[in-house]
Amino acid sequence: VQLQASGGGLVQAGGSLRLSCAASGPTFSRYAVGWFRQEPGKEREFVSAITWSGVGKYYAEAVKGRFIISRDNAKNTVYLQVNSLKPEDTAAYYCAAARSDFGNLESPLLYNYWGQGTQVTVSS
Repeated sequence: VQLQASGGGLVQAGGSLRLSCAASGPTFSRYAVGWFRQEPGKEREFVSAITWSGVGKYYAEAVKGRFIISRDNAKNTVYLQVNSLKPEDTAAYYCAAARSDFGNLESPLLYNYWGQGTQVTVSS
């Protein structure tokens, strides 16, 4: 599975973006997908995850109520709608795919495949 993240950019505080994670491979619909973010010099942190069915959705406390994860398995794409952005949301955002929904979806160790990052920069 190859993942391609896109949709990042420069936005003012309070603005919105829609990040996309497009995947290759016929079995992508069976993978859980997570979004993580990382600032230079800091550890990668969990943002959100969605199970293969789309029923289970999980969010970090810092983004709950502002970010929305969804997926379109027909398009092999997972989306992260990021709203009410704050300067502290500035980071490179990465998507990742896990073969199994079982386990801690908040841990990067669960994920088997990673895409390149897409930069989100929020100005105050």
